[in-house]
Order: sequence, then structure tokens, then C-alpha cells
Amino acid sequence: MTTRHLTILTGASRGMGLAMAQQLLAAGHDLLCIARKPNEALAAQAMAAGRRCEQWPQDLARADTAAARLVTWLQGQAGADYASVTLINNAGLIPRIAPLGEIPAVELAESLRVDLEAPLLLTSAFLRATAGWQAARKVLNISSGLGRRAMASQAAYCAAKAGMDHFTRCVALEEAQRPNGARVCSLAPGVIDTDMQVQLRSADPARFADQGSFVGLKDKGLLSSPQDAAAMVLAYLARPDFGSNPVADIRD
Repeated sequence: MTTRHLTILTGASRGMGLAMAQQLLAAGHDLLCIARKPNEALAAQAMAAGRRCEQWPQDLARADTAAARLVTWLQGQAGADYASVTLINNAGLIPRIAPLGEIPAVELAESLRVDLEAPLLLTSAFLRATAGWQAARKVLNISSGLGRRAMASQAAYCAAKAGMDHFTRCVALEEAQRPNGARVCSLAPGVIDTDMQVQLRSADPARFADQGSFVGLKDKGLLSSPQDAAAMVLAYLARPDFGSNPVADIRD
């Protein structure tokens, strides 16, 4: 019986995504990482450990291209070689932090493509390409508490994460009806000390009423490190009951 595991991870070049990639490599997973730029340190880690780690430079604002490539790539893999295959939709971005009417349409469109369209298209591609595999199949969508709580000057990000949560609920219902259906979950990982938090703390308080709250999280030491957050997320992914709740929070 094979013990190999394959994980496809977006946003793997920095922050929690990079930490997850590093920890998955250390655990012996084969990786396909999709991000704007490859990470040289990750490539070096994989080479030193003799692990398989492909990195695709890909702008996820063009998710249709990434999804088509993923289908072709997965169809070229030997599914019988793997005990599990997992997609982690981790990549995300926040457009400029301001009331909706002050944000240019091009920025709103890009954020929705990366934060909602890309996970949806990649999930569709993953499920289609692995439908005949006997391996355990999982999809983990990295969501946010802001998908479940409204915040002024965060309309696009809140809407995208709410959409992610709800499409995950729909896919969970679909996959429950299929032989070897994938287990899926949209998981809020808590507050993490990443570039996104820097962006929120640096916003103009006149346009972002909650700016002080994010400053306070940092000042009070309430942010998880990317490494700690990655470990908690991967531990959740490994739980026997993963997918029993399609929308979850790491803090519950």
C-alpha cells in the first residue's frame, strides 16, 4: 500500500503558505506550489531533502489558465501512487483599504478573481481531474473571520470570503453523494502576523475605522506566527473528522 501524499498549495511563496509548504515537505509530501513567484529557499529545502516540489509562477487573477493547466498536470500523474491528494487554496489579497466607492473597478475585479474565482475554478479542476482516483481527496479553503463578520472598508474581501464559505458548503453536499467524494472545508485560521496584517495596520484611519483594532492585536502580541498558524491548520487538515463541518474556525 502506498504511503505517498500529494498536496497542491496556492500562495506558497511567503507567509503562512510558505510555512505550510515547508512543513509539508518536512513531512514527506510531494508538492505542487502555485504563486506569483517561486521561492528559492523552498526549492533548496526540497532538493536537500530529496523531495518533489514543483513551483508554478502564476498570477491567480488569470485563474482559468491555472485551472486548465492543473487539470492537464493531474491527468498526467499516476493517481494509484498516492494515498491522498489535497488542494489547499491559500492565496489571497486585499485591495486598497477604503470604502467601496473609493476603490477603482480594476482593483476590485482583481481581488475577487484571486480571492473567490481562483479557489472556485481550481477546486472544480481538482475534483474533475481526480474523480477516478482511489486516494483520499481533500480540499482546504483558507477563509477568514471577515467572511462571517462585516467590516467597513473591507467589502470586497468580506464578500469573497463569504462566497468561499458558501461554495464550500455546496461542494460538500455534492461530494457527499459521490463514491470517494472529496472532503472539503473552508477554515478561518485566526489572526496571523503576515504582510496582510501590515497592510491593515498601515491603512488610513480616516478610511478604515477598524485600523486601531489591528494595531492593538499586534501591540498586545495576539497574532500567531506564520509557522504556528501553519502547524495548526495542517493539524486540522489531518483530523479524522476533517470535512464534517464544511465551514470552520481554527479557534473553535
